[in-house]
Amino acid sequence: MGHCFSKKLNDGDGSDDNVEFSGGNVHLITTTESWNEKISEAKREGQIVVANFTASWCGPCRMIAPFYRELSEKYTALMFLTVDVDELPEFSTSWDIKATPTFFFLRDGQQIDKLVGANKPELQKKMTAIVDSSTLTPCQK
Repeated sequence: MGHCFSKKLNDGDGSDDNVEFSGGNVHLITTTESWNEKISEAKREGQIVVANFTASWCGPCRMIAPFYRELSEKYTALMFLTVDVDELPEFSTSWDIKATPTFFFLRDGQQIDKLVGANKPELQKKMTAIVDSSTLTPCQK
């Protein structure tokens, strides 16, 4: 359901350049350094990270972007990141991205769940499960 597998198909026409993948409480990651800073910040704050690997040319990515922003405003205790696979190709490859969008759920920088595709009900379900499980776990160390 709703994923893109190919590289950019509409090179140079500019039609997708205005897609807004950030906003709300979503942080756009444009460098590996900014990723590392956000992951470190989330670890310090005890936050779970939701990372959306996306592409501006991907129709399902554009379709789910507003919903992802809404989730970021609803679940403010979580950190929401967006990585454009074309902006950071080597970094995206290191995460073994085969289709966009791909959502990773991270605790202390480690993957705890993953969703491939623009499946709103499944993304909502995973968000609820993550939030419920994080409220049940003691934050004391």
